[in-house]
Amino acid sequence: MKPYLSVVIPSYNEMKNLKRGVLDTVLEYLKKQSYQWEIILTDDGSQDGTTQKLHDFAKKDDRIKVIDNIHAGKAPTVTAGMLGAKGEWRLFTDFDQSTPISEVEKLLQHTKKGFSVILGSREMVGAKRDEEPFYRRLMGRGFNLLVQILAVPGILDTQCGFKLFSADATDTLFNKLYIYGSQKERKDAYTGAFDVELLYLANKLKYSIQEVPITWYHNSTERVSPVKDSIRMFIDILRMRFARIRGKYEL
Repeated sequence: MKPYLSVVIPSYNEMKNLKRGVLDTVLEYLKKQSYQWEIILTDDGSQDGTTQKLHDFAKKDDRIKVIDNIHAGKAPTVTAGMLGAKGEWRLFTDFDQSTPISEVEKLLQHTKKGFSVILGSREMVGAKRDEEPFYRRLMGRGFNLLVQILAVPGILDTQCGFKLFSADATDTLFNKLYIYGSQKERKDAYTGAFDVELLYLANKLKYSIQEVPITWYHNSTERVSPVKDSIRMFIDILRMRFARIRGKYEL
């Protein structure tokens, strides 16, 4: 039977989070739901033993699938999972579960209201957000200001890793990524601004978008380089602008 919800979880060197039992939390939550579901674990070429642990975990339930990818970054890893999913609705969520899986209930409430892209937001009134290092908050606010000006006006939080797409929106938007559409092997753990490109495309194709306030907890990571990553994401947004001028997003 076709799943109602696919939960797509990208991973890269996640042994620390695996020891916290985050996947067990997701599985136990989904087992309590009345709808059909699946979990897609899509790995970004982990090198710390994560891949084997994912395959071991998948043996717990035949509704869990593992996709092994080369290390190409978060965008192609999420894309592989979303396009490999079968659900009527497809959520991608961060491995560390900064936004708990139970928050999906808030997003699913909007599926009957005509929305095709439903975004968890840490910036809306009603959101509950953990304290985080000031530079992370400053970086996020500054980046979002640029995004509003240059790419996606009106969206308060493009970077929250908790987004729900209809099957149609998934198949259309993820297949049309241009800046983040290629899968080339890399050495670093750069996440990038692929969420911005997705939402730019969603606006352009007139998909209905809804932001929903969620609860978010800060989990420390060494993967974010505030200055370096901010510069690279800004460059990527400029690349999107140039791609638009060159007609790369024309249908």
